[in-house]
Amino acid sequence: MTEQQQQKSPLNKALPGLLIAGSLAGVGAVMVGLLSLAPPVDDGSGPGLAAMEEPGAVQIENAGAFVLPPTVGPGGQSGLTPARLDAPPPLAAVPTVAPIPVPKTKAAKVKAKPSRIKIPKIKVNAPVGPVTVDIKGNLGTPPLSKRNQTGWYRFSPAPGEAGPSIINGHVSTRQGAAVFARLSELVKGDQIYVYRSDGKVVRYTVSGIEQVSKSTFPTKRVYGNTGGAELRLITCGGVFNKGAHSYKDNVIVYATLSKKKT
Repeated sequence: MTEQQQQKSPLNKALPGLLIAGSLAGVGAVMVGLLSLAPPVDDGSGPGLAAMEEPGAVQIENAGAFVLPPTVGPGGQSGLTPARLDAPPPLAAVPTVAPIPVPKTKAAKVKAKPSRIKIPKIKVNAPVGPVTVDIKGNLGTPPLSKRNQTGWYRFSPAPGEAGPSIINGHVSTRQGAAVFARLSELVKGDQIYVYRSDGKVVRYTVSGIEQVSKSTFPTKRVYGNTGGAELRLITCGGVFNKGAHSYKDNVIVYATLSKKKT
């Protein structure tokens, strides 16, 4: 090896390293360029959806992705669901039938009334009497002395006719368990039979059940107009307030007309 070959200049010695560094710099530049074209990642440091003036197309498509839908539970002791106030009535468990038409005769002036309700699942076989609202607008209940009697809101549709028919009953009295003590055991698909004063019998099928605070009672969902014939059963539930001598919650059963006999 010659003396000239042994004494390479410092530049020659550093040349391989410079070539590698240049290659890496080129790759880095390419990566920066690609990243500049990618959509930004929301790490939570920027404005949220609420602070944006107008959501983009992707935001509109995914607007409800993390919003739980309003629901009314299927029922059962472990299935009572505190639904949101804006939840619609639950969908029917089975195909429904058309409501009983109101006769267009003089006899129509005498409104048919429910006389008895039977719920085989929870062994209910009880008479039905009329109830109304008090001066404060609260729905009345059957007398506490008649713990096996239920009350039908007389300004609601007759069972089997279009709209929500309302029947309530006590869960307990000082004498013990009352007519609707086991109402919370009903589940979607259970049968309810209501007998009318005109001899007609209507069968409802439970579509949902919920437990709600009396302070946030879903008035619209319970009393709101419906196209078909529906039934609402109401009783008390939750914690018993000894001072007020009442329960803090209501248990509400929703049912739809599934059969009628004339």
